Amino acid sequence: MPILKLSVIIPTLNEEECIAQVIQEVASNLQGKGFEYEIMIVDGMSKDRTRDIAREMGAVVVEEPRRGYGRAYKTGFEKARGEIIATMDGDCTYPAESIAPLMEMLAREDLEFITTDRFGHMEEGAMSDMHKIGNLALSFFTRLLFGRIIRDSQSGMWVFRKDALPKINVKDDGMPFSEEIKIEAFRKLRSKEVMIAYRRRMGEVKLSSWRDGWNNFKFLWHKRFRGPRDKSLRASRSP
Repeated sequence: MPILKLSVIIPTLNEEECIAQVIQEVASNLQGKGFEYEIMIVDGMSKDRTRDIAREMGAVVVEEPRRGYGRAYKTGFEKARGEIIATMDGDCTYPAESIAPLMEMLAREDLEFITTDRFGHMEEGAMSDMHKIGNLALSFFTRLLFGRIIRDSQSGMWVFRKDALPKINVKDDGMPFSEEIKIEAFRKLRSKEVMIAYRRRMGEVKLSSWRDGWNNFKFLWHKRFRGPRDKSLRASRSP
């Protein structure tokens, strides 16, 4: 029987302060679990020592000069060798100890995609009040516009089967990628949302509450109302 392989994909940009701890936590929580794994850092051309530290820690490092949160994940998905993919950030916020239990749940419940909810067990100070309000608002509009019960549309920790990716159509290269992959998964895949712990980040906060929040909202509106219309227009213009 072939041994299952997992790819843990971590997008980074100037995360030298915490990336070694993240890689160590992932490795220590996956060793001896009965499956092979790789830790892949998809780096957006950091100006600090993020890539050097990751290589020293034994991670696979992929350089992605094209900017964008979604672009980093798309590149990682293409290069991942595992049948199962897990994602998390490089800032020490997500719990590496949850990866193996989520993989077990994926198999036990015959799921294709699991996303996580950070709000049930959030460490004090892990998210600013502005970011918290923005996240809750975006999650509300995701539920309202798409009719899918997703409590945390912006969570960046997912565990899913790689062979499910061709069944969904995730287009965005930026921050909206996070909400888009969940919308697509809950529409087309056997999916579930699970609570996890969420910790304070280390290093510089790179999100802009107003800019990123507004871009995410515009994306939701466009995907819900303009996407289907654009497709129909293209179809009507085809010879």
